[in-house]
Amino acid sequence: MADDKIILKAEDLDGYLTRQDKADLERLGAMYNEAEKSFDPLDEKKVIAHFDKMGHVMQEICASHPQIQVYSFVTEEGAHAEASRVISKLRDVNTSHQEFIYYSQRAYEMLFRMAYTDQHSDKKNYITVKTPVTVPVQNYAVHKIPDIDSKIENSVMCVMLRGALLPSMIMSKEIEEYSSHSYVTPFALFKINRDDSKKESDMEYILNLKNSFFNLEELDGKDLIFADPMNATGGSLVTVVKYLQAQGVKPHSIKFFNVISALKGSIRVTRALENCTCYTLWLDPALNNSAYILPGLGDAGDRINGRDSKEKPRNIIQLLADYGSNIAGLYRSQMAIIEQTVLGK
Repeated sequence: MADDKIILKAEDLDGYLTRQDKADLERLGAMYNEAEKSFDPLDEKKVIAHFDKMGHVMQEICASHPQIQVYSFVTEEGAHAEASRVISKLRDVNTSHQEFIYYSQRAYEMLFRMAYTDQHSDKKNYITVKTPVTVPVQNYAVHKIPDIDSKIENSVMCVMLRGALLPSMIMSKEIEEYSSHSYVTPFALFKINRDDSKKESDMEYILNLKNSFFNLEELDGKDLIFADPMNATGGSLVTVVKYLQAQGVKPHSIKFFNVISALKGSIRVTRALENCTCYTLWLDPALNNSAYILPGLGDAGDRINGRDSKEKPRNIIQLLADYGSNIAGLYRSQMAIIEQTVLGK
């Protein structure tokens, strides 16, 4: 390996899986293969029956993996319709670019609530706001929110580019809004990709240190948050965290937020990394030979950011600029920190 590149191989990842894990994944894979037989031509009743069965099996499997938190498995039933609707819009091939960003924002707001605010707490914070009403006097309003400062104000956003950039900004914004001190997370940016010329069985994950931007001292002892729309194999996260640990970084905790995760990716991550919890809005049962999630939603990075040309891929600053004024206005604190992180290196 070159000095500026760290490579992790699929065979190293599979070493973390137990015999039972492999049997569970093989079972789900066979079930999904059976479901695919009803796709062409589409037999909707059979497809629904297959997915119901797979959902029950995945719920049973996750019951023995407390560090895998799936929205529809751990929240009250009344909230499941919202998750289903958001995921269905994100999956839909007809969902436009702007809609995809809107539903991604909704997804990460739901994930934030699941991880931080849904648990009952007697401790409350108060938000006092000045309203536009000035007659007969300047008016104010008071609103209660849960006191979660201790959970969020030790956090660093760790971004595995490029599809993870906007989701990470959304999570950081939620932290800022719930913090009593308007805490804006530091950002650590990691240029990592997998070698898509390879298959899932021999995949390689390549961390490019030359094009990454982070401060090891800001990561040690911190609650590291990773927000990636898709977790297929778990390889990128494990590569980054294992590298940091090799440099002496000892995270206080690791939280991995995904809109959709393959069961295999969630199990790998929680087996490989100590004190790591995966929060996912939706769990999918299988991967194909190219390590794409089935049924999945396509390339989330392209659907959020637009597609780059291979000849001229955009850098971080160009991606931020392309988000436009609406995103810049919503996430101005986050964008300022990211720009300082990149340009200050």
